Order: sequence, then C-alpha cells, then structure tokens
Amino acid sequence: MKILVTGGAGFIGSHLADTLLEEGHKVTVLDDLSNGHLSYTESARKYSQYQFVKGSVLNKALVSSLVQSHDAVFHLAAVLGVKKCMEDPLTTIEASIFGTHNVATACWIWDKKLVFASTSEVYGKNTALPFHEESNRVLGATTYQRWAYATAKAVDEHVCLGYAQKGLRVTILRYFNMYGPRATATPYAGVIPQMIERAIRDKPVIVHQDGTQTRCFTFVKDGVQATVRALSQTADGLVINVGTSDEIQIKDLADKIVGLSKSGSATAYVPYKEIYGSGYEDSPRRVPFLQRQIEVLGWQAQTSLDEGLRQTIAWHRQEAAVTKEGSVHAEK
Repeated sequence: MKILVTGGAGFIGSHLADTLLEEGHKVTVLDDLSNGHLSYTESARKYSQYQFVKGSVLNKALVSSLVQSHDAVFHLAAVLGVKKCMEDPLTTIEASIFGTHNVATACWIWDKKLVFASTSEVYGKNTALPFHEESNRVLGATTYQRWAYATAKAVDEHVCLGYAQKGLRVTILRYFNMYGPRATATPYAGVIPQMIERAIRDKPVIVHQDGTQTRCFTFVKDGVQATVRALSQTADGLVINVGTSDEIQIKDLADKIVGLSKSGSATAYVPYKEIYGSGYEDSPRRVPFLQRQIEVLGWQAQTSLDEGLRQTIAWHRQEAAVTKEGSVHAEK
C-alpha cells in the first residue's frame, strides 16, 4: 500500500513510518517540523519508497493532493502537550480541529481509509474506571484552558465519526501515555522523558503534587503495532483504546526511573501551580478497558514497563552523548 503519515517526523509518527516501511509499504510523511525532527526520519530515509514533504495539515490543497495519491492515511499531526495548550489554546484548537477536518474531508472525498490518533485526555476527570470507549467525558470549566486539548481532540473524533456516517472508513485510536525513544524532554513533553533527562544528569526528578496520581504507560513500539492493525476493515467505524492496564503511581515511576538509570537523583515534589500556573486540574487516575483492542485489533502490549524504560533511558543517554560531542566540536 501507499500510505500517508501526517506528523510522521514526530515521536510516534516516525516509529510508525519505520514500521510501515519495514512491512513493505510505500510511505509519505507530511510534517511541518514544529514538533518533529528530521533526525527521527534517518532510518526511514534509507528506503527508496520513502518520501518526506514539509508542510502543514492546515494547507487544505496540499492535504487533498497527497491524500488523493495514497491508499490510506494515518493522521498523527497535532500540537504537543497540555502545557502548550494552556499557554496557547487558540493554536492548539485551530491546528487540531482545522487540520483534522482537512484530512478527514480529503479522505472522504477520495475514498481513503483514515486512522486518527486521539488521546486518553478525552476522558477528562472521569473517575469511573476503567475507561470504556463509550465512557462519559467529564471535563472542568472552560475557564481552565487545560481542557482545551481534550475538547479539541473530542471535536476531531466527532468530525471523523460524522464522516463515517457519510461512508468514510475511519478508525479512532485513543492512545494511553505513549513513551519511548524519540520523545524528547521539552517543557511540553510527557512525564517520562522529563524524568529521565533529569535522572541521567543526577538532577532532582520532579513529581507533581504528592505523586499519588496514576497512569498506564504504553511503549511506543507496542502502540505502533496496534496502530498498523487499525488498517483492518474490521476496525472501520470504531473508537479503540490503545495501551496497557498496568497502573503505576507517578511517585513510584520516579523511583523506578532513578533506579534503572542508576541515578543519584532525589525526588522533588512540586505543586501544579508552579509548573502550569493557576487554574490547572488533572485526572487522578487513568486506566483503559482494553477488550476492543484485544478482540478487534488482536493485539496486546508485549513490552514491560521496566524493559521499555531501559530502552528509553539508553536512547536518552545516547542523545546526551551526541549533544555533548557536538558542543565540544563547536567550542573547538
């Protein structure tokens, strides 16, 4: 198949592109590099059937042209992180909703299968666990910009499902806390890369609040396998949770990362307001119900948290060594 991956130079998208190429597909990546990195496409560029297009999903004509010439589309392009959403909610909303509308519209017009990457954020503050795909969405007030990202992604889902009613072949995947190599520790990144970057430098590992909030973390290469399987016709028209149900408190995650990285880091407990400012809310627990993932995609995660963290820590150490070497050469 000839497959288009939006956001394919990003963390998850680049791993997806690699996997699709390894399976023999032709892959085109569309990425504006606002979050992605060309270095993440290094392995993909070795394939003759790989093409990179620098551009945005907000470019309606470009999106339509690319979709027309491909057999299927994985739409992963998005603004990164809740912190970015709080700082610039308009960009988050516009990029997410308008971009997804462009992609979904083009897929409907040209009759192409669409796999859309959504997020467990859409469940919001719901405390009825585990989260089923039909579970209620429970969000805070609109005065809390923290919920703009979850709302935008939910609107994206409505757009996709609206087109499904008109005949679009689409599958929506709700990712649960993906982590792994290529997730960099920017201020907008997830908790694992930020913790690892501090641990390998023996700096205090930051835990928000008292650290009793829990998450279920999914190794990126596992999540990508589920994503590829969503091309199947049996997944058409469905919303599917993607992840594991292995729950861990964030303070225990910090201890695990410090131990696996053989770090001397202490743990620093920091209130949300020092990181995000006032008006921040979070979900105390987030656990997926995975029956649909198992039955429809025929997939379960294979990588334990310890093994996934080891691989991720090794990648961060390698990146730190490359950065240090580059700095030394620059000084010379």
